[in-house]
Amino acid sequence: MPPLALTMGEPGGIGPDVTLEVWRRRAELRIPPFYLLADPAFMEARAEMLGMDVPVQAVDPRQAFDAFADMLPVVPLKGSVAAEAGHADPRNATAVVEAIARAVGDVRSGFAAAIVTNPINKQSLYAAGFRHPGHTEFLGTLSAAWTGFAARPVMMLAGPELRAVPVTIHVPLRAVADMLTTEMIVETGRIVAYDLRRRFGLPYPRLAVAGLNPHAGEGGALGAEDAAVIAPAIAALRAEGITVTGPLSADAMFHRAARANYDAALCMYHDQALIPAKTLSFSETVNVTLGLAFVRTSPDHGTAFDIAGTGRADPSSLAAALRLAADLVASEQAA
Repeated sequence: MPPLALTMGEPGGIGPDVTLEVWRRRAELRIPPFYLLADPAFMEARAEMLGMDVPVQAVDPRQAFDAFADMLPVVPLKGSVAAEAGHADPRNATAVVEAIARAVGDVRSGFAAAIVTNPINKQSLYAAGFRHPGHTEFLGTLSAAWTGFAARPVMMLAGPELRAVPVTIHVPLRAVADMLTTEMIVETGRIVAYDLRRRFGLPYPRLAVAGLNPHAGEGGALGAEDAAVIAPAIAALRAEGITVTGPLSADAMFHRAARANYDAALCMYHDQALIPAKTLSFSETVNVTLGLAFVRTSPDHGTAFDIAGTGRADPSSLAAALRLAADLVASEQAA
């Protein structure tokens, strides 16, 4: 398997810190070979700031696998990167975007097995003219350019105890009920079931669908959406041969015994999925994007400007993201 391509992310955040730390502890954390798309001089400076003895070597992607054992392999970007730890700088936006696009291109060329992305700062990218709503949407555009088919990226939070998928993501809570449609739930469930089979090695995936309202609407007394929108989606997914239960009361579907009955939970909005996922395993939960032509994982934390450059950033989620990316590729190749 080729190495993984890891993107730099926002250089003023903790992405560089946790990257250095996972390489330094690569044996202990069982890290598969990877290379970083970044500015080697910037990474050397951050390592020095953190007091880490991490040798950094500029490499071609094809040299990265052999180099990984003895040094942190960094594939240089076109321009240099200058960032003060703890601060975002829109002048780095071009390099941040280049790292993402190059990583996808490397997978397409066979130089990398999958991409793992460090967190970005969207406001800095917007200030520099970035026109995509976020990281995931940009990856969907790159996937569509690769395949020629429109991609619908689906976010999954995958941890050791729960896989949770929000059907609607970064929208105000008051807009969820109006935005939610039967077709949206069906399409999301279809993508989740497909990738659970293709990349997670689950031949007969079981989905649990959360209700939108308290007690899943309680027969319409607490809202009509569960019966009018969600139940028809469940029926449609079942008609396609997918094992689905619901709509379930969200306050009772995440305890240990309930989780034993499904492989992934489809939730109706952002916090309904992310709160249980992060509560059960904050440091080991990984953001996985389903529905793409390539495997993409990411640590489930942000740029954490407040601790960047301090040495206090926890590398656990990035380590889990790297391990999961390698596992997903291996499962897909074995299918």
